Amino acid sequence: MSDVIKTPLEMLYQWESTAAEQVFLRQPKALQWTEYTWAQVADRARRLATYLSAQDYEPGSRIAVFAKNCADWVVVDFAIMLSGHVSVPLYPGQDAPSSKYILEHSESRLIFLGQFDIAEQADTVLPAGIKRIGISGCSCEVEADLETIIASHEPMADSPTPHLDALMTILYTSGTTGNPKGVMHVHGTPGRILPRMQKDWKIGGGPERERLISYLPLSHAAERCIVEMNALYCNGIISFSEGLETFAAELREVEPTFFFSVPRLWVKFKAAVDAKIPPSVQAGFGEEQKEQVRKQLGLNKARMVLTGSAPCPRDVQNWFIDMGVVLREGYSMTENFCDGTFWLSDERPQAGCVGIPLQGVQIKITDDEEVCFKSDGLMTGYYKNPEKTAEALVDGWYHTGDTGKLDENGNLWITGRISEVFKTTKGKFIQPIKLEDDFGSLIELEQVCVCGHGLDQPLLLATLSELARGLSRDELIASLEASLSCINATLAAYERVNQIVITPEWTIMNGLLTPTMKLKRKSIIAHFKDQIEAKHESTVVFM
Repeated sequence: MSDVIKTPLEMLYQWESTAAEQVFLRQPKALQWTEYTWAQVADRARRLATYLSAQDYEPGSRIAVFAKNCADWVVVDFAIMLSGHVSVPLYPGQDAPSSKYILEHSESRLIFLGQFDIAEQADTVLPAGIKRIGISGCSCEVEADLETIIASHEPMADSPTPHLDALMTILYTSGTTGNPKGVMHVHGTPGRILPRMQKDWKIGGGPERERLISYLPLSHAAERCIVEMNALYCNGIISFSEGLETFAAELREVEPTFFFSVPRLWVKFKAAVDAKIPPSVQAGFGEEQKEQVRKQLGLNKARMVLTGSAPCPRDVQNWFIDMGVVLREGYSMTENFCDGTFWLSDERPQAGCVGIPLQGVQIKITDDEEVCFKSDGLMTGYYKNPEKTAEALVDGWYHTGDTGKLDENGNLWITGRISEVFKTTKGKFIQPIKLEDDFGSLIELEQVCVCGHGLDQPLLLATLSELARGLSRDELIASLEASLSCINATLAAYERVNQIVITPEWTIMNGLLTPTMKLKRKSIIAHFKDQIEAKHESTVVFM
């Protein structure tokens, strides 16, 4: 591995020169693909950079991107770097208050608008005076559009090399509590961490170029690092998705060699197979039948398959492994640009374990069991928030707020979150994540949240899965009561869940999930406060 650190722009120049006619980005429409070579992507980015440079913004001005993943998103990202500015991506599912806060807090001068969930509220969310440029999927009123700009500007001739420690992007956290925090990463971060990540992942450098599919928000550190930057640093091919309706077919057509997703998708994949083939039949599958399942999922060529962002239910992870999809769990965060831990061993992954630190990453567990990281992938701090920065970065260590333990092999197990521990009236402390892992495996439930501060016993709030909606009320109650009894039998007496309260769905728009689909635990508990505190006679309660 070379010791020379290359910025993302230098990697673009490299492929522009040495792999000009190779396809880099693929954009679908009704399963028909428009392909862009490295030369075409670089040309489009350079023309857009000429336009941005002509705006005469001071160097390092913040430029926002509010759009669903698409080829234009990546072109815009490169153009912002080329013109010497700082990207501020927003989640396409970001709610209005958070969006307004981010744009005002970052003092963004210009915004690229594509497809995003609150497009009809654009006039009330976007700050006055911010310049609007439309990209693929835009339905808002804009001052100019990307295609017109590209057609009317010459490509930037210069190939600037940014300083490794110059600010590249501000990634605003999804905000499980309070306003999102702006995580600052520099141009040197990808170049410092991607080469060693790829060595650990054993990707790149082989006879076959890596194929990746991008559908999780590029505004999130995981997709930005593990898909966009990963492909950039190994000359991979990124295919985008048009949407949920076509995603399964796109995945089968792309047959990615490297695939990253979040637990919610893995649960849906398994549920879809279970709905067609009873688990009792699956138990008798040989290798030929398992290969057919992998082909139907589009994962038959995947050599590295990762899950992260939240705990994956153990039975779901084990199901994939048994099907021949070696699903490896990782653990990282926006603050370290995914430079964390992964299950890297060639041995069967242990469900629930997030593995060992990547090369170049140090980890320690404090006396109060908090997980801390140190590496050259760490943020420089939170934008305009020195107090939070000082709390999170102490003597070069990033304090995650999560609790964990290391086993005898140096593997990390996440046990909870310091701020989420609660105490029952019996004076016992409860780690909700431990119980949620047990109940998250129930096929009748889609989302689960254990609470119970001030109650005699923990209580489970949950939403129903699609499979459960096909059952009668009596069948559902009987199944949940039986599962509750089985799970409680494995728990200490003070941990046993008294009741399951079935609620309406939790979404980003109703303020109960973050844009990355994480639980807004405090919001959920506050929202269902009356149901939590009510004295229910039944074990399973429906709102």
